[in-house]
Amino acid sequence: MWAAIIIVVVIVLLILFLVGIYNGMVRARNRVDEAWSGIDVQLKRRHDLIPNLVETVKGYAAHEAGVFEAVTQARANAMSAQGPAQAAQAEGALSSALGRLFAVAEAYPQLRASENFQQLQGELTNTEDQIAGARRIYNGNVQDFNTKIQTFPATLFAGMFGFSKREFFEIETPADRDVPVVSFGSGTDGGSTAPAAPSSPPPAPVSPPSSAPDQPA
Repeated sequence: MWAAIIIVVVIVLLILFLVGIYNGMVRARNRVDEAWSGIDVQLKRRHDLIPNLVETVKGYAAHEAGVFEAVTQARANAMSAQGPAQAAQAEGALSSALGRLFAVAEAYPQLRASENFQQLQGELTNTEDQIAGARRIYNGNVQDFNTKIQTFPATLFAGMFGFSKREFFEIETPADRDVPVVSFGSGTDGGSTAPAAPSSPPPAPVSPPSSAPDQPA
């Protein structure tokens, strides 16, 4: 009698133990999925801004067809990316293409001063910030989830319950993520690829800009 009761109690405790482990892994996985949905929303917002940005720049620099095609193709690749790792690679390529687009815009003061361009630039910059914040949250949840399913005793049951490691969302070239944040109002350029503006010759005594004729001092 007592032996039967002990066996039943042990079985019940084991079941509760497994349920606790399973529920913990489910909660961790749900946090990862929820965090990824936050990234996905911001990426879609970013993708939606790009066509308007391209059209705005195209109105001033229609001859830069190669740049516009590169941005459009990079956007299409980013929108069709599957999974965090592939998405991170595609978004990095898109950021690089956007950097070339902003480099073109740097050569057109009227474009940089236009209200539409400034608004799009501000929205894109804000979106970049939101993506960066969402990425930190997501990667933190991925780290917690991966640790949970790899530590004892959960690691004994993770495979049995269908839990596997999740991918981090890491841009392979983090510097590219900063490319769209270009300050057009200052005297500094926003990236190393921006077209060079007319410049003065190397420092010399009383030397006017090279683009203007000599003037009396």
